Amino acid sequence: MSRLGLIALILASVSTNAAAQLLLRWAARDGLTPAQGWSLASFIELVLRPGIIGGLACYALSVVVWVTVLSRAEVSFAYPFLGLGFVLVTFASAVLLGEAISVQRLAGTALIALGVVVLARS
Repeated sequence: MSRLGLIALILASVSTNAAAQLLLRWAARDGLTPAQGWSLASFIELVLRPGIIGGLACYALSVVVWVTVLSRAEVSFAYPFLGLGFVLVTFASAVLLGEAISVQRLAGTALIALGVVVLARS
């Protein structure tokens, strides 16, 4: 597999993992504790929320893609790319969920992105 193809596979894993985070956050925004208390029905309602199902499905897909990556690349090369998940989640949570990005969070996110670029070129 070409280096570009490998990076595309890594980015697919990172993206699906970030999507899982966003979906789970969306599902949890209204809280997870049922107003009537816990019961089998309330547990099933929680587990069947679209955000929970979608988040777990994204996690599963992310793991399958990640194992494929690890079968083709050194972990010392591939693992730093997971830092891009912080970048994706930070900006997507602002755009899709209306979460605030502070100057400090923006600076930290930029440092992470720069670090991934440096490692990817090694």
